[in-house]
Amino acid sequence: MLRINLLPIRQLKKRAKARNQIVSFITLLVFLFLILGTVGFLQSIKIKSIETSIASLKKEKKRYDPIIAKMKKMASEKDALKTKIDIIKKLKRDSAITVHILDEIARKVDSKRMWLKSLKQDGSRLSLSGVALDNRTIAQFMDALTESAFISTVNLSNASLAKVSGRDLKSFELACTIISPKAASQDKATKNSQ
Repeated sequence: MLRINLLPIRQLKKRAKARNQIVSFITLLVFLFLILGTVGFLQSIKIKSIETSIASLKKEKKRYDPIIAKMKKMASEKDALKTKIDIIKKLKRDSAITVHILDEIARKVDSKRMWLKSLKQDGSRLSLSGVALDNRTIAQFMDALTESAFISTVNLSNASLAKVSGRDLKSFELACTIISPKAASQDKATKNSQ
């Protein structure tokens, strides 16, 4: 018996081509999964390696924690000592300024025409009170004080008539501002430039 293939050749070729495409697609898909699996496996190995590295670094960091804490404590102690040293330097400078101010005032007082009753320093403020023969003596004293390198401003805060041993004298109070010689030289330089 004879068999006759009644199917057209084109359809057979199309089926064969489609089958070949499906096989190549499945092969490509399997190959892609193999590549992705290999990459995933290599990445998991890297991740485990990095995790063990992180764990060992954390252990090493814990070993250094006491040293870091000690360094922080030493830094805070250093800052505290620096603050104390700065305070001591400021006190020395201020006490030296006070001595200079007292010397300046003692040299500026005209002992034959006036005398001081009180002197009070509060930070950068200086208050003086005293008695003088007349207003001119007070004005000359104020002018002499403004020439000092340690006193920047002198203001007459009060002046009144006072009886001392039956004589009419002038009682006065002065308010002065104290500055360091560095600030005084800068102030004088600005005044000269104006």
